Amino acid sequence: MNALCTSPASCRAQGESAETAGTVVWDDGGMGEDLLRLPDPPAREPDFEDDFAVPQLRKDRWVDHYLPHWTSPERSRARYDIEGSGLRLRIDADQPDWREEDAPLRVSNVQTGVFSGPLGSHRGTHRHRSDGLVVRTETPERLLWAPTAGRVEVTVSASVDEGCMLAAWLVGTEHQSEGESGEICIFEIDADADAVGEGRSHARCGVKAHSDRRLTTDMTEVVLPLDASKPHTWTAVWGPSGTIIGCEGVMVKRTRQSPTYPLFLMIDLFEIGPRSDAETSYPKIAHVHRVRGWDALDQPETGAS
Repeated sequence: MNALCTSPASCRAQGESAETAGTVVWDDGGMGEDLLRLPDPPAREPDFEDDFAVPQLRKDRWVDHYLPHWTSPERSRARYDIEGSGLRLRIDADQPDWREEDAPLRVSNVQTGVFSGPLGSHRGTHRHRSDGLVVRTETPERLLWAPTAGRVEVTVSASVDEGCMLAAWLVGTEHQSEGESGEICIFEIDADADAVGEGRSHARCGVKAHSDRRLTTDMTEVVLPLDASKPHTWTAVWGPSGTIIGCEGVMVKRTRQSPTYPLFLMIDLFEIGPRSDAETSYPKIAHVHRVRGWDALDQPETGAS
């Protein structure tokens, strides 16, 4: 893999920039045997699996709100359908901003749990803003899947709709401690013309520290020889020896850092910026085809460096 000395794109939905690292180009035509393959998944059934084959979203797997404790239910609620190809996340023309303070920003998200402190407190999952997030909707704790280490595979088709971003994150639950707030960014894919195209797409991945002083934000932009609007599988493997992230079985990011506490999986479609002028631009969509996850049993070493 070639490391080029350019800055990664800002993580727009989080309002923060990556502190380190450059662009990694995966040139499938020219790299050949130099590509690093991901380790095989465990030889056992997944601890968490959903191919969205039933007509309703499984409530024993997913919370269909984006961080509901920091806002109101009508603003956090996801818009989605389940169809033959899986879960279709939508941004609709009438969808409200997630919070008035963050406008313009709309999101449809599913996540594998939720935690909040009492109404008016600053306790809750993913305190990703430093400007005073306060619990507006007290939310019962639900830990549907929150591994401390393991492997997750997310198969998606990214959006190509104006202003959108599809992302998947593993974020600290924070139900045990406010400091357990780090994040593994499996991918963030903007729907820009330069970011998603036939035969070549861009994405961001890595680790974000947020309020965890044990971590350092380390994000990388990767250039992939594929059309991210078509189905493709992203993988994260994390544990005591570090974190590796890959796409279609090829490693694109490796670090010695890894959160060591329970993490929720979040998969979200954002519309960032002003609404499109024409109502015919909506719904804006992305697809989640399949998710598989294994808790940290018999996990191979990540070999992170």
